[in-house]
Amino acid sequence: MNQRYAPIDAALFVDNRKRFVLELKEKAIAIFQSNDEMPRNADCCYPFRQNSDFFYLSGIDQEQSILLLFPNSPDPKFKEVLFIRESDEHTKVWEGEKYSKAEARKVSGIQTVYWTKEYETLLQWLAAECTYLYLNNNENDRAKNEVISRDARLTPQTKKLFPGVRVERSAPIMVSLRQIKSKAEIALIQEACAITEKAFRRSLSFIKPNVWEYEIEAEVSHEFTINRANGHAYSPIIASGKNSCVLHYVNNNQQCKKGDLILMDFGAEYANYASDLTRTVPVSGKFSKRQKAVYNAVLRVMNEASKLLVVGNTFDNYNAAVRCIMEKELVDLKLITTADIKKQDPQNPALRKYFMHGISHFMGLDVHDLGDRQQKFKAGMVFTCEPGIYIPEESIGIRLENDVLIGVKGPQDLMKNIPIEADDIEFLMR
Repeated sequence: MNQRYAPIDAALFVDNRKRFVLELKEKAIAIFQSNDEMPRNADCCYPFRQNSDFFYLSGIDQEQSILLLFPNSPDPKFKEVLFIRESDEHTKVWEGEKYSKAEARKVSGIQTVYWTKEYETLLQWLAAECTYLYLNNNENDRAKNEVISRDARLTPQTKKLFPGVRVERSAPIMVSLRQIKSKAEIALIQEACAITEKAFRRSLSFIKPNVWEYEIEAEVSHEFTINRANGHAYSPIIASGKNSCVLHYVNNNQQCKKGDLILMDFGAEYANYASDLTRTVPVSGKFSKRQKAVYNAVLRVMNEASKLLVVGNTFDNYNAAVRCIMEKELVDLKLITTADIKKQDPQNPALRKYFMHGISHFMGLDVHDLGDRQQKFKAGMVFTCEPGIYIPEESIGIRLENDVLIGVKGPQDLMKNIPIEADDIEFLMR
């Protein structure tokens, strides 16, 4: 088995499957697939990352795998079937061992395991007993993929093979399930956050004038690796000076200058679960008066916004409240005026010049995780909280971000131990 993280109790995946099949229609088969091995150049592929929905239901972290769920199967043996890649002698020599059937049973909790090459024959046989086929696709509302995925290819293939079977979408069910995190999932996210904390503290001791952004990235990556993280949950942002005003700056190739700020947005991925941290620190170890004023304004917005991540709130009400909080801070910083606010276009509010992105997003197996933005907040949801103020004309870009669990008794900051107060940052950098 090729993962470096500690084994996960199969009970997590068993429970996830139980909750999923309860949402299926009678006489339905659901099919989930591992991700493609994405070609890079020549004979190389990009590092493999499992399909999040497939992992959520199986725990299998290997390519060329398929999950088939048929809760109404006449033969109980085929209620859950896992197909995995068989290790031949060539594979063992060049890539190493893949899951054995016994290992796959232990990881997933699925007892019926076949080799992937047997999938088409078994599906042809089982499909004769079903009325519906549930197929999965990436329906994340942020998705903008031009590459045709393994899941996207499956839908037309299946309709052609089984024209008499009605095709249904698994995605709405997965959104409903994945947006609420179980205790086991929260523990994995918390571990990712703990690794991210170690990387941030390491970076504070390294940052000084004339270091390069990519050197800081290397320090972070080193800490992730020695703590058994999969790697980065997303492309890290190490943005100094004017780069801090570019929201998705990932070049990380500039030298950090005395007196500049450096905005660092990174998060460890542990057992395929993400974390997402942003901190902005002074390259020289001490904020200027203006930098600290903007920093503390962002921190006040973050503290107030975090309090609003409670059961029953909605995205619309949450964003409207945060907008009011941010407007006051921008007025106090003399970036906008009350007159600007009174005459603003509601579709293009005045604050957008200095705060142009959303305050929060769902987080879990994906850093921009599945979730229904029209639904009221529920206990078990995990959100980022990430206000920012960006002033390009002053080369000041400050964003702060923590990961927050909506609890029954109120918000729980999963990154509460990571330093954030300006004075604490300066102290640690000394």
